[in-house]
Amino acid sequence: MSRLKHLQPPVFPVTMGALPEVEVNYLSNNIPVYLIEAGTEEIMRIEFLFKAAGQINEYIPLLSTTTNLMLSEGSLKYNSEELNRILDYYGVFLNLSAEKDSAGAVFFFLNKHIERILELSREIIFRPLFESKELDILMKKRLRWYLVSREKVQNLATDQFFESVFGKHHPYGRKVLDSDFECITSAMLMDFHLKRYTSENMAIIISGRIHKNSMMLMDRFFGDLRPCKIYIEDTENHLRGGARKKIKIEKPGRLQSAIKIGSSTINKRHPDYPGLKIVNTILGGYFGSRLMRNIREEKGYTYGISSSVSSLDLAGFKVISTEVGRENTQNAIDEIYREIKNLQTESVEKEELSVVKNYMTGELVRMFDGPFALAESFKTVWEFGLDYSYYYKLSDKIKSITPDEIRELARTYYNIEELYEIVAG
Repeated sequence: MSRLKHLQPPVFPVTMGALPEVEVNYLSNNIPVYLIEAGTEEIMRIEFLFKAAGQINEYIPLLSTTTNLMLSEGSLKYNSEELNRILDYYGVFLNLSAEKDSAGAVFFFLNKHIERILELSREIIFRPLFESKELDILMKKRLRWYLVSREKVQNLATDQFFESVFGKHHPYGRKVLDSDFECITSAMLMDFHLKRYTSENMAIIISGRIHKNSMMLMDRFFGDLRPCKIYIEDTENHLRGGARKKIKIEKPGRLQSAIKIGSSTINKRHPDYPGLKIVNTILGGYFGSRLMRNIREEKGYTYGISSSVSSLDLAGFKVISTEVGRENTQNAIDEIYREIKNLQTESVEKEELSVVKNYMTGELVRMFDGPFALAESFKTVWEFGLDYSYYYKLSDKIKSITPDEIRELARTYYNIEELYEIVAG
């Protein structure tokens, strides 16, 4: 019996398996509704997405995010206090978000309350008042948060990184200033909402234990929305990186420096993107990555360092991020470049590649663990005109990628001469 305790249990390869079908329906006004039936609890998640309401479409900073945040601050039928009280009564979790490319609202609730929640969601999303009093309170809070964030070198480096990579006049790269918090008016919010939160620009994703009358009720509350002409700003803004590749932001008295190294890159629509994700994981995309082993464990320069590859509608970007003691700033930067060069010139060992493949496959499986994770994973590819087949391609690339491919991808997409280096501290 004691001998059996020392036997290693069998190890089986992780596989993604088949993903559930996404059912597509259309309301009377052609708004698409994507249904993902999964889960055992009587809970639903409904996400309302507006692809032209993100920060890319704002003509002054903070317009998109402020419009989105104000949706729950009072409507034609309910004031802010009433809305919050009703949401609490029905146990609704509401998440409002405005990202660089899109904006929207997510409601989590017991499916038996669907009719009441849809009535509230229409009120919140399509009938907001944008009252000046509530706006003034919100902007004062946001200004305080902003001023606190300016004291953190990581935030200063992040803002400068996006400005350098995408250009200071482009919405992807434009910095927020103190004065911007005084420029937003109720009329601006109403105008942005009218032009961006429209039926042509809208999609709905429903997941969980879906109520049997969901489509009938969705059509009742949202099928009568009339189309409006989608407004397109006449702008000459283009993605154009800055000329200076190395920028240092002085923040006297800080004991640490924040480092951001990266550049623009391809997005999910590009066939090389799955391979690039694998290269990024080896470099700094998980706790056992090369950057972590070198700069954290061996050198002790930092508590944590990471690299990431992210996808936006007009481009992607890759960035290496860390904070180090100011005396180790240049040493850490040198080691980052050394690890990039190693990826470009040396073959990844079989054992290391096996660990990365197992890690990434496990993370891929985790992305579909439950109905709400399924919905989120579907949204992140749907926004790029893709579907779940993207994840099958990623899974196949994880299994099949070779050291030669990794070296070639590192040479193509991590050209050190093209990287921006931002240091704040």
